[in-house]
Amino acid sequence: MWVTPSGNFPELKAQRWQSWGQKRSPRAHQLDISFHRKNLNIPKLLEFTSQILFIPPFRLPIMPWIQREIELKAQPRGFHLITREIVAALPEIADIKVGLLHLFLKHTSAALTINENADADVPLDLESSFSALAPESFPHRHTCEGPDDMPAHVKASMIGCAQSIPITNGQLNLGTWQGIYLCEHRNHGGKRKVVATIWGE
Repeated sequence: MWVTPSGNFPELKAQRWQSWGQKRSPRAHQLDISFHRKNLNIPKLLEFTSQILFIPPFRLPIMPWIQREIELKAQPRGFHLITREIVAALPEIADIKVGLLHLFLKHTSAALTINENADADVPLDLESSFSALAPESFPHRHTCEGPDDMPAHVKASMIGCAQSIPITNGQLNLGTWQGIYLCEHRNHGGKRKVVATIWGE
């Protein structure tokens, strides 16, 4: 126990405060640090630090979004290359250095796929293969729109209605033998609509 006599004794007070600090519990030190943290002016501290280090403001590059609906001409039942039609309808691709093209077909009896674009036998074999997988002779319940309708839905579900293709230096970055196909599964499907979305810079 400390007894402070009357009068001014700086050396005695200094010893007393030093001894008190040594006897403080770790919890007291923790509370003291927490108090100082709460009273820090974080925005001003960051501003001061950035001025010292000369840090320029960080800004993300703006990447535009482009979306367009493309109407494809009516095709007979089968697999049809549409790469040129898609590229011709989207001249903005030429201005994109790095980006992505997403294609979404708005139908349930047709599909989109990417496959070989060189040999003309490929689309014929694809058509015969999928017709064997989903034949019209199967005892379907949904037959009100004709015998080719339900098999078309089955094929569309197997292949899918969307594709994503990278864009590099103003061109679709497809493989040498890759092409975009419209898979028409109806005998008379009519015109088809594709929503094309481009994102890039």
